[in-house]
Amino acid sequence: MDPISVGLLAALAGGAGGEAGRQVWAGLSALVRRPFQRVEYGAQTPAVSSGEAEVAALGQAPADPARAQALSTALAVRAAVDSDFHASLQEWYGQAKLVRTGDGDVNNTISGGTQNGPVLQGRDFSRISFTTPPPPSSSLGDGTPPTRG
Repeated sequence: MDPISVGLLAALAGGAGGEAGRQVWAGLSALVRRPFQRVEYGAQTPAVSSGEAEVAALGQAPADPARAQALSTALAVRAAVDSDFHASLQEWYGQAKLVRTGDGDVNNTISGGTQNGPVLQGRDFSRISFTTPPPPSSSLGDGTPPTRG
């Protein structure tokens, strides 16, 4: 399994995605608290983090990329040694990728004609309004203002 996106983890920890994002983050928190099903390697069991400490740390400082990276690494390592966790993490990740968190690529293109007014480029906008007056009209039709005389 590929590591979980650091950007996705940070966005979810920071509350992105609204209620759906909060539910997905809570799902990850519950997942890492499940009992560890370690694979035995002879007499030794590898020392692997459950991910609980990393989830808590990222929840306290979601903007810290080092904490998001630590959680991503902990999840990947645990998934490598716990097949039940691996399957559950894959299922969780499939749901998490569906949440609109703002993590992802943006491709903005403007083409064709003249834009009269504000042009907004970005991603995931809400509650935006513009109060720009319309462009001045000309009675001559060529852009020349009418003269009085």
